Amino acid sequence: MLAVDTGLVEEWLSEFKTLPEASIASYATNLKDKSSLVSSLYRVIQEPQSELLEPVCHQLFEFYRSGEEQLLRFTLQFLPELMWCYLAVSANRDLQSSGCIEALLLGVYNLEIVDKEGHSKVLSFTIPSLSKPSVYHEPSSIGSMALTEGALSQHGLSRVVYSGPHPQREMLTAQNRFEVLTFLLLCYNAALSYMPAISLQSLCQICSRICVCGYPRQQVRKYKGISNRIPVSSEFMVQMLTGIYYAFYNGEWDLARKAMDDVLYRAQLELYPEPLLVANAIKASLPQGAMKSSKEGTRCIQVEITPTSSRISRNAVTSMSIRGHRWKRHEQPENSNDATELGNFVIPEISVTNVAGERTGNGEKSRALAENDVQHIQGVQETATDPRTDSKALPEIRRQKSVRKMMEDGINSSGRVQF
Repeated sequence: MLAVDTGLVEEWLSEFKTLPEASIASYATNLKDKSSLVSSLYRVIQEPQSELLEPVCHQLFEFYRSGEEQLLRFTLQFLPELMWCYLAVSANRDLQSSGCIEALLLGVYNLEIVDKEGHSKVLSFTIPSLSKPSVYHEPSSIGSMALTEGALSQHGLSRVVYSGPHPQREMLTAQNRFEVLTFLLLCYNAALSYMPAISLQSLCQICSRICVCGYPRQQVRKYKGISNRIPVSSEFMVQMLTGIYYAFYNGEWDLARKAMDDVLYRAQLELYPEPLLVANAIKASLPQGAMKSSKEGTRCIQVEITPTSSRISRNAVTSMSIRGHRWKRHEQPENSNDATELGNFVIPEISVTNVAGERTGNGEKSRALAENDVQHIQGVQETATDPRTDSKALPEIRRQKSVRKMMEDGINSSGRVQF
């Protein structure tokens, strides 16, 4: 480590110790802009034998438990690098040199699993329903969803997934190691939008290293240092993919693509279904041939926004349209006599014989036809209202239908009514 880095870190360590409590808020606001200090702290963490590692870890823990939001996020940005250093030392079975890093990780974990009153936290997450629109999808774009009895019974119900309460840990062992690291990575992902670019780069790099160390792909990536395999859990890989997916659209396209390929490679070797499903879903959703440069800044995901105007078509069959159609049908015979006095016009016709047509009213001929229509409809209605005369009225209805048919044939052929 360079002398410049050592000087910056030592000044940072002494500055916070002498800082009055009233100036902590302004100090925390200005701390995120010190990029040279952040780079120097990364170099300290990457050297497990450094003398500054222990006071740096102690200072980062003091930041985290201070209660100041800006100081908490400042510590969170180093979590991926701290995890990698701890896992690398654990794989080499040199746990003595990682005591301060382990203590920092355990301290952050024990602070996050309880609330301000000291009670255990229970995290909840509501799984979105595909039948309801969101900022990520529109139900209409998915396709037709069958309205089965099971689908209707589940409509409007929300499924909630709970995490916790988590037990307190005094030390990291092979059994609880990835339970603690997975929860810490979940806390890191919850603050992804506040993480700087150097933290996202560190996340993608350590994901690649964890997944390929000890496997043939390590030679392709040309990773040096550790050659032992690092065991990982399925839940931990899913959390890694969550951060990688965010890095895709926030300026780290190349590193995120490489990290996702390595996580998918490891998931295939381990036969883990959850990371396989998430990684393939991310890979299928990525735009083809876009975002060639990793330095183009923040990206956005194109989504379909539900319009404020109604999507109901004017020709849609609704209860109101059916009701209006019935009213027009009953009003048609009554208004036909008055309408024929206006001269030549088109008379719409609704017939019980299911034969529709358009006729031009002209003088007495159209008036006679209208009167016949009224008598015909009234005769059918009167016949149908009395159930006792149904059997006797059948020949009469058939005769009226045949007469009506002959009238329409005569009009369509020669323009005259033929009997």
